[in-house]
Amino acid sequence: MADLPGALPAPPLDALRARLAERAAAAGLLDVAYRSLDTALGTLLVAATPAGLVSVTFDGAHPGQTLDRLAAELSPRVLEAPARLDDAARRLERLIAGRARAFDGPLDLSLARGFGREVVERLREIPYGETRSYAEVAAAVGSPRAVRAVGTACRRNPLPIAIPCHRVVRSDGSLGQYAGGTEAKRLLLGVEAARRG
Repeated sequence: MADLPGALPAPPLDALRARLAERAAAAGLLDVAYRSLDTALGTLLVAATPAGLVSVTFDGAHPGQTLDRLAAELSPRVLEAPARLDDAARRLERLIAGRARAFDGPLDLSLARGFGREVVERLREIPYGETRSYAEVAAAVGSPRAVRAVGTACRRNPLPIAIPCHRVVRSDGSLGQYAGGTEAKRLLLGVEAARRG
């Protein structure tokens, strides 16, 4: 069809997606916007609601499971809309590079519930460049015996990097688990240690 006289070239797919996202948002039909983000930690999938950043996962290259979860737990109106996440992406990149000490944009904690929500709230209190043990976090939330539950809450933290679950380590000082893998945790802690001063 492009060979026909007067035929218009098809618009680039990215521009078409952007227009679709803008129209969906204007019509109140976009509840969750998402995009992938290539970082030093790997490809992240970041998502936001109108209230703020709601999800950061380390599965940006294979987002199916996360998108299904967002649709089931938040809204089926999920759409790739990279421009709506540009600001959040820049803030995350600044954290990963050590050019920021905290995520200072709006956060939506809708995916953090019950005890996990209590833990996530406490994680935000761990100072930049410092760590706390799972046992210390359990004590801080008033459940000193819930060390394993704290580990589970950290693993399920819907906003890693933005809410620093990487700052929680084992009592013996070893790293412990991390949603993005131990190398990602080591990198984040190393950046913070180097810039703490």
